[in-house]
Formats: sequence, C-alpha cells, structure tokens
Amino acid sequence: MKSLAELAAIREKMQNKVVLREGGSDIRVVVGMATCGIAAGARPVLNTFVEEVAKAGLSDKITVTQTGCIGICQFEPVVEIYESGKDKVTYVKMTPEKAKEVVEKHLKGGQVIEDYVIKNI
Repeated sequence: MKSLAELAAIREKMQNKVVLREGGSDIRVVVGMATCGIAAGARPVLNTFVEEVAKAGLSDKITVTQTGCIGICQFEPVVEIYESGKDKVTYVKMTPEKAKEVVEKHLKGGQVIEDYVIKNI
C-alpha cells in the first residue's frame, strides 16, 4: 500500500463484498461453510458467487451469504438458493466453475441446473 487513495480503494472493494453478503434481497445464495464444507472447497465457491453476482450487476437483487452445517456433509460443498415464492434449490458438490454456471443459467436465466441438484431435502 503506497497511498491513502489505495487504502480507500481496498476499503470500498471489501465493503461491497460485505454488503453483498448481508443484503436483504429476494434471492439468497447460501453456501455451507462448516468445517466439512471448507475442507471440501466451499471458500472458493463462496468467493466465486460473490464475485460473479457483483460482476453481473445483480447485487441489488441477490444476497450471497454463508451458513454453518447444512447436514449433508457427503455432498459438500453445498449451496442453497432461496427465491421468493419458489421451492429451495440445493446444489451439491459445487466448484467455482459450477458456481459461475449457476450464476449465468439459474440466477440470471431462471433455469435450475438439474445435474447439480439434490432432491428431497
């Protein structure tokens, strides 16, 4: 860090991520971040969702947040998507690449990616 302006830029960038994770939007993306999720790679998945939602300009419509244990450790990383008036969608065995696809097809396009979904939980 070489200047106060650089520090301010870092602060603003990080505040945008915090707001994104704590918003109150119609769509919530919840990433399981218990020990099992983190060990399975949930942190890069969470970061990818935060970055891709912001990049797509959807931060006013979509909140990305984290939670503890979802209870299906064998399927980690697990991501749940809650939309007003719709059933919860649970994506399993997520990767950053799959997260990008979920943002593009599900969050932007409204199409659930059935290949990544677990049913009846």
